[in-house]
Amino acid sequence: MTKLAGKVALVTGGSRGIGAAIAKRLAREGAAVALTYVNRKDKADAVVRDIEAADGRALAILADSGDVEAVRAAVAETVRAFGRLDILVNNAGVGRFAPIEEFSVEEFDRLVAINVRGVFVAVKEAVAHMGEGGRVITIGSVNADRMPTLGGGLYAMTKAAVAGLTRGLARDLGPRGITVNNVQPGPVDTDLNPANTAFAAELRKLMALPRYGTGDEIAAMVAYLAGPEAGFVTGASLTIDGGYAA
Repeated sequence: MTKLAGKVALVTGGSRGIGAAIAKRLAREGAAVALTYVNRKDKADAVVRDIEAADGRALAILADSGDVEAVRAAVAETVRAFGRLDILVNNAGVGRFAPIEEFSVEEFDRLVAINVRGVFVAVKEAVAHMGEGGRVITIGSVNADRMPTLGGGLYAMTKAAVAGLTRGLARDLGPRGITVNNVQPGPVDTDLNPANTAFAAELRKLMALPRYGTGDEIAAMVAYLAGPEAGFVTGASLTIDGGYAA
């Protein structure tokens, strides 16, 4: 698979879970991939080793998406290392579920800083280096459209925000030939949301397909949006949720 040969991608939060699957898939498609991480350097280095073992090029960058200067520096380092930037995948995100009475303003600010402001800053910095055919892809959540559990109002708000941002940026960047899309996963089996818990069993009852998704399935949709065949797709929020919102 070489449809992304010659392209450079930056995947925020690419050290594990969905982000790691995306980084590896884009590399298999031929892109050089930079990925950011916060806490697990060992995980990030393992992703880089896996990509390099398959003759790909990869770089791990320490960058907290809640830190404006760190996000700016990650984009700059990607361009320095690989000479260009064609694809931005805003995957980094955090979740906090709690009743509104238990949600502090500081926790609210952290949620918005990573899930919304971090996306804005990454896009602002990345598109300065993109030309015709550039791709901006954000990993949102089906919770932007459906929140069936208690305590998820503020998380849903952040994911609805990036869906709206996607539509607006598609208008802004369309004249430059840059597409902007939002992928909205439902329940996906990751370290942070494993498929073998009592909570997962309850979520499966809400789904048309009674199973969790995989990181590779999300990565496949991202790879499509990053590639040349998706050149006419922009401003879209594409749900991949096993029928969770059906």
